[in-house]
Amino acid sequence: MDSPIVLCADDRSEALMFPEAILESHGYRVKLASSGYTSIKTLEETSVAAVLLEYKQEGMDAETLACQIKQRFPNLPIILLSAYFEMPERVLWLVDEYVMKSEIPEGLVPIVRRVCRLRPRLSRQHQRNEAAA
Repeated sequence: MDSPIVLCADDRSEALMFPEAILESHGYRVKLASSGYTSIKTLEETSVAAVLLEYKQEGMDAETLACQIKQRFPNLPIILLSAYFEMPERVLWLVDEYVMKSEIPEGLVPIVRRVCRLRPRLSRQHQRNEAAA
């Protein structure tokens, strides 16, 4: 069985190195996206189990990206990653989980594991839909 794929999105590629290394060390495959546009393109081409989304991004911000993901891929879990202690409630409504950067690595892996456990059935359906298209 293939390892779940997690899409990590942040406009600063160096900021993704730590979450990427942690997730890969726990058996996940990681796709990286340096913009909201790249994230959407990756989601159209690859079946992922979850999205790890940095809150503060240039260009398409996290709120806009999360909204687009939920519209196009409504069952795809989004984990918001941020250094901010307080988040706008409208953003929290768009995501499934919220992890503070200070909680990495201890807080990240259990959350990714939990949302990926809920996702396999949906991933297989997504793959069947892609094959039929």
